Amino acid sequence: MATTTIRIPDKTRQTLAELSSETGESLQDILAAAVEQYRRNRILEQANQAYASLKKDPEAWQKLLEERAQWDSTLADDLDDE
Repeated sequence: MATTTIRIPDKTRQTLAELSSETGESLQDILAAAVEQYRRNRILEQANQAYASLKKDPEAWQKLLEERAQWDSTLADDLDDE
C-alpha cells in the first residue's frame, strides 16, 4: 500500500492517538474511516441541496413524485420472492 505524509495540527494528532488507544485501531485506520465518513456526508449534503433546489420548482418536483410512484408500483409486480 502506498502511503504519503500529511501535516495535521498537534491537537488532531493527539485526538487520533487517544482514539487509537481506546479502540486498538491504528491511527491510519481511524483517519481513513474519518475521511470516508466525511466523503459520505458530503454526498448526502449535495443530494439534500439538489432536492431542495428541485423542490423550489413545483413542476419538476411533481414529475419526481410521479416517477417515484411509478417505481413504487414495481414493488407489487407479483413476482415471487426468492
